[in-house]
Amino acid sequence: MKRVITYGTFDLLHYGHINILRRAKQLGDYLIVALSTDEFNWNMKQKKCYFSYEERKQLLEAIRYVDLVIPEENWEQKVTDVKEYHIDTFVMGDDWEGKFDFLKEYCDVVYLPRTPEISTTQIKQDLNKKG
Repeated sequence: MKRVITYGTFDLLHYGHINILRRAKQLGDYLIVALSTDEFNWNMKQKKCYFSYEERKQLLEAIRYVDLVIPEENWEQKVTDVKEYHIDTFVMGDDWEGKFDFLKEYCDVVYLPRTPEISTTQIKQDLNKKG
């Protein structure tokens, strides 16, 4: 069984998220999503999420491409996760191109193109303009 992992916040879930999850799942048989916790988002990324970790986790678990959701609690856990979950392919959006090449020692690293016309940042900006 070929195992794939990806990481993200997945707040304000949209079709760009679905696209990347679908394409990640096409690279293997079992897709693990490491979902950023609320504490990690706030303390390390200075991001405040609209939906809580538990709400975002429930949304991801309802998507047919996702087999398992685990918490992402720090930047450093990626090597540990790859080893612990016997990952064959690590996937991220191409806006992270090159940043995770150090994982090539443990698995394949794939950067997928993002859906260009949609992003959570753009949704938040659009909503702020309307408000």
